[in-house]
Amino acid sequence: DVQLQASGGGLVQAGGSLRLSCAASGFTNDAYTIAWFRQAPGKEREVISCINSRVGLIYYADFVKGRFTISSDNAKNTVYLQMNSLRPEDTALYYCAATRPYYSLTYYPPRPNEFDYWGQGTQVTVSS
Repeated sequence: DVQLQASGGGLVQAGGSLRLSCAASGFTNDAYTIAWFRQAPGKEREVISCINSRVGLIYYADFVKGRFTISSDNAKNTVYLQMNSLRPEDTALYYCAATRPYYSLTYYPPRPNEFDYWGQGTQVTVSS
């Protein structure tokens, strides 16, 4: 079974940085698209970034472009999200998710229902 474990969240001051990690297990190949989502209280879950190194896909939501960087280490089956210049509005529960293998994203921006596997979430809190 595919399992995702997100970690790296915490409390940081505005302008600070955090690096989130998403450790995956149960992958049978490298044909999965991995994404980071976030959900703040009272708001819908929104996509932040996606990566699929096999097809050269990298996507960023406009609100994180220039601040966040997604990367993957296929040898470790881990995807990272480096978050710089954090703002109070970045406060949310952050999730990593994966599509089923060889699935091509249909929607722009990608939607949560395109992802079949979800990690448990890691809290990011940015103080002003």
